[in-house]
Amino acid sequence: MEVLRISFDGLKEMEKEIFLDIACFFCDTFHQQGKGRVKKLLNYRGFFPNIGMKVLIEKSLITCNNWDVKMHDLLKELGRSIVREKSPNEPIKWSRLWDFKDLQNIMIKNEEAENLEAMVIYYGQHLDDKTMAGNVISKMKHLKLLILQNVNFLGSLNYLSNELRYLSWHRYPFICLPSNFHPDNLVELILCHSNLKQLWKGTKHLPNLICLDLSYSKSLIEVPDLTGVPRLRDLILEGCINITRIHPSIGILRELFYLNLTNCKNLFHNLNMFFGLKSLKMLILSGCSKLLNNRLLKKPREVEHLENVDKNTSVIQLSTSSLYEILMLPLYFLSSHKHGDSLDLLLPYLSRFPCLQHLDLSFCNLLQIPDAIGSLQSLESLNLGGNKFVRLPTTIKELSNLQCLNLQHCKQLKYLPELPTTKQYDFGQLYIFNCPNLSEMGHCYHMVFSWMIQIFKAFLQSSLSLQRLRIVIPGTEIPRWFSKQNVGRSISMELSPVMEDPNWMGVACCSLLVAHDDPTNLNDNFHSIDYKFENINWMLPIFLNNDLVMGEMDHLFMIFVSREIISCDRCRHEDKMNYIDKMVFKTTIFGHPKGLHLVVKNCGYRLVFKEDLQQLNLNMMFSRNSSSRKLLSSNLPHIIH
Repeated sequence: MEVLRISFDGLKEMEKEIFLDIACFFCDTFHQQGKGRVKKLLNYRGFFPNIGMKVLIEKSLITCNNWDVKMHDLLKELGRSIVREKSPNEPIKWSRLWDFKDLQNIMIKNEEAENLEAMVIYYGQHLDDKTMAGNVISKMKHLKLLILQNVNFLGSLNYLSNELRYLSWHRYPFICLPSNFHPDNLVELILCHSNLKQLWKGTKHLPNLICLDLSYSKSLIEVPDLTGVPRLRDLILEGCINITRIHPSIGILRELFYLNLTNCKNLFHNLNMFFGLKSLKMLILSGCSKLLNNRLLKKPREVEHLENVDKNTSVIQLSTSSLYEILMLPLYFLSSHKHGDSLDLLLPYLSRFPCLQHLDLSFCNLLQIPDAIGSLQSLESLNLGGNKFVRLPTTIKELSNLQCLNLQHCKQLKYLPELPTTKQYDFGQLYIFNCPNLSEMGHCYHMVFSWMIQIFKAFLQSSLSLQRLRIVIPGTEIPRWFSKQNVGRSISMELSPVMEDPNWMGVACCSLLVAHDDPTNLNDNFHSIDYKFENINWMLPIFLNNDLVMGEMDHLFMIFVSREIISCDRCRHEDKMNYIDKMVFKTTIFGHPKGLHLVVKNCGYRLVFKEDLQQLNLNMMFSRNSSSRKLLSSNLPHIIH
């Protein structure tokens, strides 16, 4: 330990602070932090992680790759002992706190913790096991970093440090923030699963706040005045099922980048304000079915607030009534009423979303998607799953930047149009799952495999690397193009002959997922479809909820993984270098929807080379006598022959 202490003593002051933060907070085996997150939090602390972490790596005090920051257990204990050394039995005098027992000690002392600047506590035991008094936090007046998870508090919270720069409090137990909480330097406020009813009253000035996450705060009924948070970039309200109102001041947030309203089932007013957010790149309205109600078309009194906005901001230069009428027009895009009348009105206003890249309108009870959606030229991801439309507009092919289209559980969908083409892809996803009314399967296969082939060919001609391609479609047999096939859920791949071949591009794999009726299955737990390549694990974004999947179905799951992804994983697990020569692709189904039994019937793979992509065509997908080939032939004979 003395030798290690010499290395620590040789560091500059800033490097010592970074070492101590990593030792105390960011290298715990059970709560390992990603490299990017560690750097972000160190930056919030006022340190310079790019320089300091580089020094620690050079001195072998930490190891760092693209994912993790690691520290040897002896070094971790050294750092924590340095924090404790001046007052080993008095945590109230320490600069950092990481152990629940030490927090209890401070509560018993009931004194001000004058030196405490950072506290990160993940209490892993049962939530009801121990309870803290809320006033213990009120006595920590110089906290800059506070992360609490699974820690129970009772009583009241009279004060929170105004020096906080990052506050993450899982299950925040109080109904509002303290009225005297004015942290000018706060950058992120994360209060997931909280007991909040009202975040604050009136206007609170948080000039540096960029992220506000109140997800799953089920008692929250409204989002307050946001005029005092002009730099807000991320607003996350997912799962806030009782929110009915968002203050109209959201309409003047010029820097809002990400807005997540997933399952805000009772949100009713002010959607019009969102459509004036010109910086918005990600808009998630999944499950917000009440936003489609006609009452939205009435002018709400809340809009009058905008008349008081400072004219010097140059954000809005219109009267309230004019602004409201203009911003309301895009709502006809979502409404199931008077579609024909709304399209001409809608087209000019979709240009109000010049930056929108990700749009999620899943489970919104949409009966029709208008042609005007083709105007969203920046769109990269579109989720329309769980809706009630019969067909997609042909203008979907005009979305030249679209890389992900999700149509799962569109049970009325009958016809698939031509899909977009693009010159550059680094990621491609298509999900057509549980669409039982989809007809003309030969046409569907033609559309899907043509899309896949053009992605591969664009990949060959592009400077970008196609990292991954994922497709889920109805199907009863694995295409013959996957030259190695096996019964069951896994297949072993020999990679050693191709690892050094410059023409080798990656691996394409396929699984056949089959569902059968099973009245004995009364399972009501979480369900998912996972797949893995040895140490690389992913979960398909497919919902297997009991109320969604209720009949027999067969689907194909296809994936392409680039050699770059595989090589990165090899670097990440250098201690297991031999494994990469032989990899296993496995698809696993966790849980089964009620009344059904899902199995992976068989799987296959193909080692993909440049010449494979150059020669790939629809004719190579299925054998001449296969049922899928016959579907293609009967529907599109000019394509196959």
